[in-house]
Amino acid sequence: MLGFPSRATSGTTLPIGGDPRLAEEVTERVAARVLARAARPRGRPVEEVVNETLYDERLRLSRVPETDRTRADAAFYAEIRRELPHASEARHRTLLRAVIRHYIDEIAGHFDQRVYEVATRALPVGLAGLLHGLDPVRILEAPREALRLDEHVVLEGDVDAMCALTRRGVVLLAPTHSSNLDSPILGWAIHRLGLPPFAYGAGLNLLANPVVGLFLLYLGAYTIDRQKTDPLYRDALKEYATVAIELGQHELFFPGGTRSHSGAIETHLKKGLLGCALEAFRSNLLAKKAAPRVFIVPCTLTYPLVLEASSLAHGYLESEGRERYIQPPDESDRIRRWLDFLRGITALDLRIHVRFGQALDPMGNRVTPDGTSLDPRGRPLDPGRYLLSDGVVTDDPARDAEYTRTLARRLVASYLAENVALPGHVLAAAFFELLRKRAAQPDLYRLLRSLDSDTCATLAEVEAAVDTLLGELSAIAAEGRIQLGPGVHDTTARALVPAALRALSAYHPTPPIVQRGLRLAVGDANLLFFYRNRLEGYDLPSMPRLLPRGATE
Repeated sequence: MLGFPSRATSGTTLPIGGDPRLAEEVTERVAARVLARAARPRGRPVEEVVNETLYDERLRLSRVPETDRTRADAAFYAEIRRELPHASEARHRTLLRAVIRHYIDEIAGHFDQRVYEVATRALPVGLAGLLHGLDPVRILEAPREALRLDEHVVLEGDVDAMCALTRRGVVLLAPTHSSNLDSPILGWAIHRLGLPPFAYGAGLNLLANPVVGLFLLYLGAYTIDRQKTDPLYRDALKEYATVAIELGQHELFFPGGTRSHSGAIETHLKKGLLGCALEAFRSNLLAKKAAPRVFIVPCTLTYPLVLEASSLAHGYLESEGRERYIQPPDESDRIRRWLDFLRGITALDLRIHVRFGQALDPMGNRVTPDGTSLDPRGRPLDPGRYLLSDGVVTDDPARDAEYTRTLARRLVASYLAENVALPGHVLAAAFFELLRKRAAQPDLYRLLRSLDSDTCATLAEVEAAVDTLLGELSAIAAEGRIQLGPGVHDTTARALVPAALRALSAYHPTPPIVQRGLRLAVGDANLLFFYRNRLEGYDLPSMPRLLPRGATE
């Protein structure tokens, strides 16, 4: 994830991961919880908790390539392993804190203002170069026009409200995740809006890059190693994010966890980090902070094309279908594919939609731009009352978990409502459903195998299906359940189909749909499935649900 620190519109630039209070506070909190559980009747001894870390980490290190980091980890755990069997109870507590601090030192980010200044100058140029197909002639001939990202990245929705809330509390920006472009696009958006710094979690695979990783660390990233299964690590990671919020740090994280491999809007969210908002809010209330509020802002990113669509679709189908999915042979030449990629990006006049939804509080209530929480009837309420028991702010895990589940459900509802339907999505959905209905094949994988270059429909049939889908989309758009983007709002199939075909054929070596005179044929069935799925989840009459619920995790 990438949120670029900016010159703040209010307050001062925080040191993010470089704040020494973070590591100290997180270590003590996590250790205190382990010790409290150990002190209960039949509680788990501290040495068993540490030994579980040693076991889980030994398994992880046996599965990952050897690097400087893994060698350092192995040496650290070897020392703990040698000492643990003969240590006293007091020493067990010391070793526990050492393990937690080892995790925190890996997780912590290190914001550096000098790196930020370089990055914020380079980011618009680099992104503009990508969106213009890395065309140096165009950039040199008209640098001002060529480097204007405003024409290619559309910021819309409750933008002013989100900006206002950064001055009234801590904002957690919670976007959908479609592409590796999401991080730099959101980083540019945060900088463009002049917002204060946002911390963000970056996967260890990104940080392993010697150039990109260096910038990420010094732009405030904290590390997330998804290979780690140790409960103590997950506890430390969640506590790190929580304490950062309590210290007043805005954060950006993708609740879906990873990119949507199916192409659909995420419907199953990771609730661990979402729960940090509620925990930080409660801690702020107990500390009687002047500005205790925490706000969650949903955000959708919508692309006419997803650069990794082919590999994402393959990954989804392989993972979900297993033996039912038969991978087609790869007859493409790597150099030719890269040339096609650059040629397609150069030709594409790309519009990326970054849309901010209405903010929510940690219990899932809607929030106005002035920070007022509203009940379902639109009446103001005090969110702190949700955390009271006998008039006292309390920690109630079962109650709080239900609040977080409600927040997750309302985030998903916001994602669907703020999703922007673009011409390529509409054409792919209408064409796919036309072919699915004709084939009458309930098994997705057999259906995909049956769709090849000989699978066609007349242009008139497709236009009729598109017009039907447009009518259904217009109806739910009027109810605020989806957004209709340019080329979809107030149009007809006759106008939409040519625009969609141009967009879908601008990059992929084999586009999802190919026109042959007055007929449309299947190009790449997996891509057709992928782009169709952007309109999954609305249960439209002409587009019944195809994916299992939660399959977009």
